[in-house]
Amino acid sequence: MKRYLAFIIILFLFAGTALAGDEVNLYSARKENLIKPLLDRFTAETGIEVNLVTGKASALLKRLQAEGRNTPADLFLTVDAGRLHVAKQAWLLQPVESKVLTDAIPAHLRDRDNQWFGLSKRARVIVYSKQRVKPEMLSTYEDLADPKWKGRICIRSSGNIYNQSLLASLIAHHGETEAEKWAAGVLANMARPPRGNDRAQVKAIAIGECDIAVVNSYYLGNMQTSSDQREREAAARVALFFPNQNDRGAHINISGAGITKHAANRDNARKLLEFLVSDEAQKWYADSNHEYPVKAGIEVSPIVKAWGYPFKEDTLDMGKLGQYNVTAVKIFDRVGWR
Repeated sequence: MKRYLAFIIILFLFAGTALAGDEVNLYSARKENLIKPLLDRFTAETGIEVNLVTGKASALLKRLQAEGRNTPADLFLTVDAGRLHVAKQAWLLQPVESKVLTDAIPAHLRDRDNQWFGLSKRARVIVYSKQRVKPEMLSTYEDLADPKWKGRICIRSSGNIYNQSLLASLIAHHGETEAEKWAAGVLANMARPPRGNDRAQVKAIAIGECDIAVVNSYYLGNMQTSSDQREREAAARVALFFPNQNDRGAHINISGAGITKHAANRDNARKLLEFLVSDEAQKWYADSNHEYPVKAGIEVSPIVKAWGYPFKEDTLDMGKLGQYNVTAVKIFDRVGWR
């Protein structure tokens, strides 16, 4: 009887191990509807179940730190290279060797130590009123600090990671002093105190509260296809402009992911990462959220193509956005951009 019980216990333990090997645990700062269909497809193709936990990026980072080596998370997925840099600096990620990933993702869109990888791109662009602004009046991000735009700009708060990364890119290109002059100039040109998300900036242009705004391109695409008629109408009143096409190109950021330092299902996490740069996954991102693929040769959505594609992109190393994040936040504080 004792031998029989011992056999059952051993069998149970082996079964548990086998089951654990058929899963991967993902902490995702992307909304469930923007990732779950891909995860379901991955499971259908590989048999590996994905246990998904979603939340705000900052909350998930704190959770990873608090859990330490006891974390169930195998993979951390978030938006903005700045947050991925924070995860790396906090020793929450580990390097991954994968020819699939390095072949698919350009070097400037992944960590130089292969601890995180860009999975989709977004451009931070200028949108403008079709009635009150002519496209030939627009040129660069730097030009937004020109007094000719006084009282005409809408933009999010300095607490927004997208604005922090845009300013970080300006620090990387021009240095801290010039970047601070730019931030002060844009602040002086604002039509209202910073508030709302990127959609709110588009709506503010539509009602005449301002004439131009800085937003992530995919927000406009989602408004153009929204089930909310008011969002579609607001989007119809603006047009999109890619800045800096005569020099370095438009500012680019990413969504991306890295394998956690204490991942128990490391191989499965790598397989999921590799799946997310497959043609199928890259095309899904492009069509469903109007983002840009990181992988060459993938078609963008018809809406994105209508804006003008391809366009000149800034090829700044994404790691710089994290490297200069703290400096960017300090600049915002000094000039009074809240």
